[in-house]
Amino acid sequence: MSEKLMNGNCNGNGNSDGSNNKCNGTKKEVRVWCDGCYDMVHFGHANSLRQAKALGDKVIVGIHTDEEITKNKGPPVFTEKERVKMVSGIKWVDEVVLGAPYVTTLEVLDDNNCDFCVHGDDITMTAEGVDTYHLVKSANRYKEVKRTAGVSTTDLVGRMLLLTRNHFRQGSAEYDIEKEGSSNMGQDSTAKSPWTGCSQFLPTTQKIIQFSDGKSPNPGDKIVYVAGAFDLFHVGHLDFLEKASKFGDYLIVGLHTDPVVNSYKGSNYPIMNLHERVLSVLACKFVNEVVIGAPYCVTEDLVDHFKIDIVCHGRTPIALENGKIDPYAVPKTRAIFELLDSGNDMTTERIVERIISHRLEYERRNKAKEKKEIEAFEALQRQKQTQKAG
Repeated sequence: MSEKLMNGNCNGNGNSDGSNNKCNGTKKEVRVWCDGCYDMVHFGHANSLRQAKALGDKVIVGIHTDEEITKNKGPPVFTEKERVKMVSGIKWVDEVVLGAPYVTTLEVLDDNNCDFCVHGDDITMTAEGVDTYHLVKSANRYKEVKRTAGVSTTDLVGRMLLLTRNHFRQGSAEYDIEKEGSSNMGQDSTAKSPWTGCSQFLPTTQKIIQFSDGKSPNPGDKIVYVAGAFDLFHVGHLDFLEKASKFGDYLIVGLHTDPVVNSYKGSNYPIMNLHERVLSVLACKFVNEVVIGAPYCVTEDLVDHFKIDIVCHGRTPIALENGKIDPYAVPKTRAIFELLDSGNDMTTERIVERIISHRLEYERRNKAKEKKEIEAFEALQRQKQTQKAG
């Protein structure tokens, strides 16, 4: 039995949200189906859903249960409840359905009034090695979008387990690809799978434009500002941003640079570099704008420049700059500082703890996943060669 959750309504203009048709009844609404595990939701997932939205009017996302994922690829990092909440928070998603079958069927498309299914140009397979989209492909109700290069759940798990630091290198080495480490974790250039193995993430202004809603505050809007690392964007961040957004009309998120985050988090934090964190936060439906490389201290210039009415911070401890300066001294002096409780105790550190405590399971999962992907890729190449020869 699947559980359907609504996530927003038609805005009536038919264009600014990426849809093709107006929702005024003059044209049939095109409903697009996407499905998957959506474990450790990242900007790669969001980018796939953004592309799916451009192919229709509404995006309906089916999410596999914990039981289905464990059976086919090993234990998920996040629970199904957490995964549903994360996907619901992505700005291009209209509905979420929990309990989607691992192999997408025509019945699931029809039951949800969907015209076709959309997935990335990588291959996903069942535990038995069956293409999970073979049924909708055969019925010509399948479309492909480009997978986002340079990021995968496997890659992020690898960064946590191996404590790698190459994802936030600076200077001339900033875009180097790690040449050492465990290739089965997918975080280096020697990983063999054409999909799990990551090359490198190359940020562009075009990608930022695609993720941004491009809207400025309206006259009279109450502007809310929050700042932080927002590393491995998770349900705790989502709940916090939702509550912060309710303090005003326009939410700005300041993202600290990698060296600044590392100075107060230590180890190999942030797990995701600044470019990656920008897209992760921009994909959130509660966020209107992001300040890339925001100062750690909320200064008078920053408050005045963005015309900020209120500054919010969660219940996490606030590290003093240089051990003595309160980064929120200015908003506190101006009486515009608000301490809020998200009601969610999830933290980036807790995610890392989950991964480390199940390290062997995740390594086995990733090895099996890579093996299946290599076999599928080789079969695909053979099929293409046969077609050429014919």
